[in-house]
Amino acid sequence: MTRNIWTGLLLASTLTLASAAPFYLSAQTAGQDIKNAGTDTKDAAKSTGRGVKKGTKTGYHKTKAGTKKVYHKTGHGIAKVGDKMSGKPTPQ
Repeated sequence: MTRNIWTGLLLASTLTLASAAPFYLSAQTAGQDIKNAGTDTKDAAKSTGRGVKKGTKTGYHKTKAGTKKVYHKTGHGIAKVGDKMSGKPTPQ
């Protein structure tokens, strides 16, 4: 019977200490919570800024490439029409 009492006491003390340990390890003040929130906000703003910068660059380059493509196709189309019209009399 003495063995059961010591086993129960050991188990109870282990559970009590184990459940109390996370509170002592993770205790923070309100000031530290505010600092952490500020840092998280700053990091999120930086990340968003990087994403916007990358999207803007990509959009710029895609627009530039598309404009060049249209420019060249228009030039080829005009040349084709010019070839068809060469040798024909001009309207009066």
